[in-house]
Amino acid sequence: MRVLSHRGYWRQAGEKNTVAAFERTLSFGFGTETDVRDRLGELVVSHDPASPQAMPWADLLKMFDGRGCPLAVNIKADGLSQLLAQSFADRNIDWFAFDMSGPETFRYAQAGLPFFTRHSDIEERPVCYAEAKGVWLDGFVSDWHDNDTVLRHLDAGKFVCIVSSELHGRSYEALWDRLSDIQDQTGRVMLCTDHPERAREYFGSD
Repeated sequence: MRVLSHRGYWRQAGEKNTVAAFERTLSFGFGTETDVRDRLGELVVSHDPASPQAMPWADLLKMFDGRGCPLAVNIKADGLSQLLAQSFADRNIDWFAFDMSGPETFRYAQAGLPFFTRHSDIEERPVCYAEAKGVWLDGFVSDWHDNDTVLRHLDAGKFVCIVSSELHGRSYEALWDRLSDIQDQTGRVMLCTDHPERAREYFGSD
């Protein structure tokens, strides 16, 4: 199972989506999930409406270029697909977008951009499933899915990134224990977590 750090590998809440968190995740060889939106016509790293101090998107890409660590891009605003595609041109980064609105997901599919569609307890039918590179498997209220859910997506040829329970304020132990039974020989299963080192030790994974 491939481990993705959530907003970089932070150890204090104030480090989320910062240079320090991204440097740490790269030093451990983790992929990461992060947030992108626009400010004054430029892409920036920011979960919430961007402040003038937001990290420029180009700076993040320079850090990840050629490092072999996947980048999961949480889309926080509509209308970014062209800017995003341009930002990755000539970069050696394994990336995918996710969490767009339904109409925006259709635009990413039409543009041929790599994206994961979301399957969750409030989205039973993932949008643009056939075109999606993978599935962002989420549980807002509960860990509703089972291992068969993961395997069905794998059998359909998709990557699967599972959102760890602590990202929604729940304990992760039961979920991790269940996921440890999945024998993934394809390298297409990922876990997005606030505890990347702990997950690597638990799953014995990258």
